[in-house]
Order: sequence, then structure tokens, then C-alpha cells
Amino acid sequence: MLKSQAKYAIGQVVRHRLFPFRGVIFDVDATFSNSEEWYAAIPEEVRPAREQPFYHLLAENEEDYYLAYVSEQNLVADTSGEPVDHPDLPELFGEFENGRYPLQFPLN
Repeated sequence: MLKSQAKYAIGQVVRHRLFPFRGVIFDVDATFSNSEEWYAAIPEEVRPAREQPFYHLLAENEEDYYLAYVSEQNLVADTSGEPVDHPDLPELFGEFENGRYPLQFPLN
């Protein structure tokens, strides 16, 4: 069944359900839109369905900052109230407030 409505929003802080990282959503694909190689590299027993929203995250863990592409089924809302420290955040978002980041729009 195709799920067309995204559960999470751009600027929202989320956590991965299985792995120890969190991040800020900066884009959403209505269904899987990455490469076949990327999809095939996921072990079959944990490979997510393609017919769900996939989220692009500015992600962080204890050691590093990176970009992540995660299925909706593998995300949960982050309720820590803590900001994310990803160095690319200021390029896309304003200051952390009320548990989320507002989009930063050019003023020109």
C-alpha cells in the first residue's frame, strides 16, 4: 500500500529507530528515490519497503556528521529537546526553537 502523506516535516529532529543517530529533515521523497545499488546494499531482512516516504537528514552520531537517507518506518520523533550540531544546518535553517528548525529563506 502506498503511503502518500509524510509523518515528519522539514526542520523536524528525528532519531533512527535501530541505529544510534539523529538528524534534521531537509527533504522528503514520497517514495524511494535513491539508487538501486544503495537499496540492494541493505540486508534483505531489514530492507524497508519502497512505497513509503524517505527522508534526507543532516545526521549526527557520537563520532561524525553526515547525510542520511532513511525510510519513515525507521524513524521516530526526537523528544530530547536538544539541538543538532550538524555544521551544514545554518545554510538551510534558522535557530533551533520549540524542538525544530525553521527553514532559512534568502532575503533577496
